[in-house]
Amino acid sequence: MPRPLRVAIVGSGPAGIYAADALLKSEVAAEPGVSIDIFERMPAPFGLIRYGVAPDHPRIKGIITALHQVLDKPQIRLFGNVDYGTDIGLDDLRAFYDGVIFATGATADRALSLPGIDLDGSYGAADFVSWYDGHPDVPRTWPLEAEKVAVLGVGNVALDVARVLAKTADELLPTEIPANVYEGLKANRAKEIHVFGRRGPAQAKFSPMELRELDHSPNIEVIVDPEDIDYDEGSITTRRGNKQADMVAKTLENWAIRDAGDRPHKLFLHFFESPVEVLGEDGKVVGLRTERTELDGTGNVKGTGTFNTWDVGAVYRAVGYLSDKLPKLPWDIDSGTVPDEGGRVVQESGEHLQSTYVTGWIRRGPIGLIGHTKGDANETVKNLLEDYAGGRLHTPAAPDPEAVDAFLAERDIRFTTWDGWYKLDAAEKALGEPEGRERVKIVEREDMLRASGA
Repeated sequence: MPRPLRVAIVGSGPAGIYAADALLKSEVAAEPGVSIDIFERMPAPFGLIRYGVAPDHPRIKGIITALHQVLDKPQIRLFGNVDYGTDIGLDDLRAFYDGVIFATGATADRALSLPGIDLDGSYGAADFVSWYDGHPDVPRTWPLEAEKVAVLGVGNVALDVARVLAKTADELLPTEIPANVYEGLKANRAKEIHVFGRRGPAQAKFSPMELRELDHSPNIEVIVDPEDIDYDEGSITTRRGNKQADMVAKTLENWAIRDAGDRPHKLFLHFFESPVEVLGEDGKVVGLRTERTELDGTGNVKGTGTFNTWDVGAVYRAVGYLSDKLPKLPWDIDSGTVPDEGGRVVQESGEHLQSTYVTGWIRRGPIGLIGHTKGDANETVKNLLEDYAGGRLHTPAAPDPEAVDAFLAERDIRFTTWDGWYKLDAAEKALGEPEGRERVKIVEREDMLRASGA
């Protein structure tokens, strides 16, 4: 009787779990069967959902329920706290599995070439998100001394950063934020948040629901300058062809014509302002210089030669995420992705790297919403299964699942399991119970390992 198809997935975020789900729903899962091991460098699964989504977005975090159902399947094992490239390499994985799918996502901040961007008080949004989401590998404190703050970018991450900076600590206390984040936010002095986009309302990348949520806080007054409501032919075409873009534009229009209220924290959404320099004094951020732009008829913008200076004490760049280069895999330095064709990894020679695949942001870059990775995963798995049916996968030397456990034990690698996640989950819920909270996230890696029974 033929043995099950053995597949390793590196990364336990939505992209990796969707790939596992696609494998389980395939005809191969019935005969001869599939056996899937998911490797995750964090002690806990779920990737971006746990460490990239703002704590006041329980609706999005509800996706974990669906992901949970996949990881509950007996054909899947989780190996947490195992870092690809350090604890286990590509050659090791190829020894145990017929195929390897990389779904490592994107966690770093994309660089922004701007004078003064390296000043003290200039931060990457991804680093701030990691801090308030309780990532174990970042500092436990965050400097929040600035009363006026600039956020560069008009995507959902920019909104998350602006909203967390503008809310009070007590507003966020009912969420899963750990104690160090709550104490840090209590000391936050920000009263004015300025979000800057170089193009217009029709080109903003906010999702409509995320934008509207800004206005739900009793402490945040959202302000849009009527002068920033402008459209050209390209913008009108965008609105007609994109329902979400039209909804975003309508929301911004409504905010622009209303009278200003008296909520204590002001959040300004600025359009047609292109950042040109972060201003500094004694090595610290003291302001931001922007050039006023105007539409060129196509939906793009051009500079007007008019410059504005903004009095801010901190700048957060939210201009996109960047994936980490993976050892032993080809790399496109411009896009920050692994070159591929239909999820098959493509080498510099143009040939496919046998039995090696990618899905999610490491494949196509950090664009789209979480659900968009499902189509990616389906395509990647389809091509992996085609290669399996065509005899194009290599044959692993040690396909027995116990060989992986022996490998990790021999190297004294502490790893967490799916059962361990249930233990960690219970421990976090127990921490929240006395305060009437659903959970309080455990931050320290060693504490996570201990709670998981690693």
